[in-house]
Amino acid sequence: MTANAAFVEHSTVTPLKIRSGSTESTNLDVAELDRLISAIYEGPMESPPWQTSLQLLRDSLHAGHVTLMLRPPTTGSAAIMLTNGKVTAQGIDSYDSRFFALDPFVRLKEGEVVIAEELIGRKWLESPIYLEYMRSIDVRHLLGADIYTKDGVECRFRVTRPHSAPAFSEKDKALCRTLLPHLKRSIQLHTKLDFLECERQLFAGAVNRMLLGIVIFDQNGTIIESNQEAQRILAEKDGIRLCGNTLCVDSTHESRELQSMIRIALSASGTAAAGPGIVDAMSVSRPSGLAKYGVLVRAIPLGPWSESKQRPALAVFLRDPESNAAQPSNELLRKLFGLTRMEAALAMLLTEGLTLDEAAERMDVRRNTARTHLRSIFCKTGVTRQTMLVRLLLNSVISVS
Repeated sequence: MTANAAFVEHSTVTPLKIRSGSTESTNLDVAELDRLISAIYEGPMESPPWQTSLQLLRDSLHAGHVTLMLRPPTTGSAAIMLTNGKVTAQGIDSYDSRFFALDPFVRLKEGEVVIAEELIGRKWLESPIYLEYMRSIDVRHLLGADIYTKDGVECRFRVTRPHSAPAFSEKDKALCRTLLPHLKRSIQLHTKLDFLECERQLFAGAVNRMLLGIVIFDQNGTIIESNQEAQRILAEKDGIRLCGNTLCVDSTHESRELQSMIRIALSASGTAAAGPGIVDAMSVSRPSGLAKYGVLVRAIPLGPWSESKQRPALAVFLRDPESNAAQPSNELLRKLFGLTRMEAALAMLLTEGLTLDEAAERMDVRRNTARTHLRSIFCKTGVTRQTMLVRLLLNSVISVS
């Protein structure tokens, strides 16, 4: 046995003594505690979150269920509930719709870990929530704590044991008290990651609606992400396509040009001083004879604390001039510019590139009628020419609708 192996074996059986106030309350295995804390901090990256830590904690406490309510239920909304243990959809629905109002564990003091008997005494077994709900799902012992973050998040932490199990001990409560600060920090990390993901999806959706393809490379020149429009363009294999984890261009000359642009951009992205400006741009021919793709390469500079080579380092933007963006709804144009239904329909046809005569024919109205609608549109939007109108509509917030 090596010295390192001996150390590991010894450390797995070394007890860690934790104090509750001034009273020594429990002995915990160091390795077990380390696994629990590690799983708690890795929890925000799991889907669903914290499943590993809830399972480990359930095993450590010999519990029937370990539950984390990220959003407690209210009369108007259901809970966001993460549970490890045997549970039915009917049981969750029953709690969400009715029994949450009978829950005695409400707004507990921060860091306080209590059992049901400490809150309501012997009447716990006579309480409506026990008699009508807990007993039917074989819950006899209930332990709880509430977590509050600076972002206004209120989480409820609950642990149960069945009728056949002993009551929670002071050692069990001490373990939960030890883990609560770590769980709180992990919840704060989850809140931050959730915010960033919502923001990312919002921006990604807007870019997709603008029909701008984006391919992201890491510092090693490997593709790590692409959006929906880029995937569509590359799947057509009309001059540019995906080759493993990189981009390939059919034209030899254009391929050399693109690869050179990528190398220069990756080199620029490796310095924090690199600006976010455009590195270079080119067009890519299409064997189909359709209009060339527009390709733009931009370095993503290092952040002040960046160190990973797998971070986003380069963005390649792809534009297909043959694609037509989804048309905004008639109702949105009406609300934004105060147009009538006929005026909004005409405006949308003009943004598609139709002439006034073509738009009138499409709408099945006379040319003079279309001209009357156009004059009204000019008056409401403040423009004086059809080209100005098209530019106004394309540059408005309608483009990201």
